[in-house]
Amino acid sequence: MTYTPHHIARFGVGIEGGPTSGMALAPREEKDLALILRHASERDLVVQVWGGGTHSGFGKPPPPDLVVSMEHFGEIEVWEPDDLTIVVGAGARIADVESRLAERNQTLVMSERPSGGTIGGSVAAGMSSLRRGRLFGIRERVLEVTMITGDGRTVRSGGRVVKNVTGYDLHRLAVGAFGSLGVIISVCLKLWPTPPSSATVTLDDPEEAQLVARPLAVLDVNGAHKLFTWGTEAEVEAHLDRLGGIAVPGLDWPEDPSGEWRWSLRIPPALVSEAVDRVPDGWTYVAVMGVGEIRAASADHEGAADLREWAESLGGSLVVAAGDPDLFDPWGSPPPALDQQRRLIAQFDPRRVINPGRLPGGL
Repeated sequence: MTYTPHHIARFGVGIEGGPTSGMALAPREEKDLALILRHASERDLVVQVWGGGTHSGFGKPPPPDLVVSMEHFGEIEVWEPDDLTIVVGAGARIADVESRLAERNQTLVMSERPSGGTIGGSVAAGMSSLRRGRLFGIRERVLEVTMITGDGRTVRSGGRVVKNVTGYDLHRLAVGAFGSLGVIISVCLKLWPTPPSSATVTLDDPEEAQLVARPLAVLDVNGAHKLFTWGTEAEVEAHLDRLGGIAVPGLDWPEDPSGEWRWSLRIPPALVSEAVDRVPDGWTYVAVMGVGEIRAASADHEGAADLREWAESLGGSLVVAAGDPDLFDPWGSPPPALDQQRRLIAQFDPRRVINPGRLPGGL
């Protein structure tokens, strides 16, 4: 295999913040990426896919032999504002695409605070919006995925028109698969129109959230309850008239908690308030009410074992989004369907070269 100069990016130059091991490659075309993965599969090389690096703390991956940057797969391929759909390269920055969509009052409904996060990285990690209780999660918004398998095949699943999305839902299985079914190179997403008015209300009493039918989101941010609403000016004004607390115009989304350790606590939606009471002292958190997720951060993993045991007893989980996997297991108990997952992955990445170790059970 021959790598021409335009394929190669050196660490510290081409892939900022990337891993410190392995060769860094930045393919410009689909055929280049297929060639790289075929080469890796033939030689059992470990490949780490790099977008924005914002979800690189999950799992316990081995040191990579190759790091593949998706920086050249960042174009908006097709945008149909009237159909509320967009096809975009996996390496596109969420913030950049949202800026373009704002020109037509539309949104991806992805991370509200994306930092340097990419479309493909968020889809691969299954990272949904704080608004998913009202506007659905990322899995429901993905209409089509094109990806390159571990042995260099191009696979496309889904359809760019909503009514055509039928058959085997491989494109939805790719959501949250951390690239184990293939490197995502482009995604078709269902968009959402953004109405003309919005507001954020810090509630005096969290029970006041019940005064608004179907709010955009209700969050508990370190004990402060915030309600987010949008609609016509008249609708938003009516909501504010019903609520107490302090209101500010616009959607003032909180930053995700930051710390040496970052966590995602996933429990039944009805138990979010109880889960908040169980969050260890010293942790910061954002709890998504009515959804069943608490994003948290801490300086260490003290108290995490008890919290995980409680969550798993209810069918939930405590996932490490960043931390030392040698000190605390990243995922906890393996899922019952682990063997089925292993067999499915083997159909798309027979040598298991793409992002190994990212998934539960060490997959």
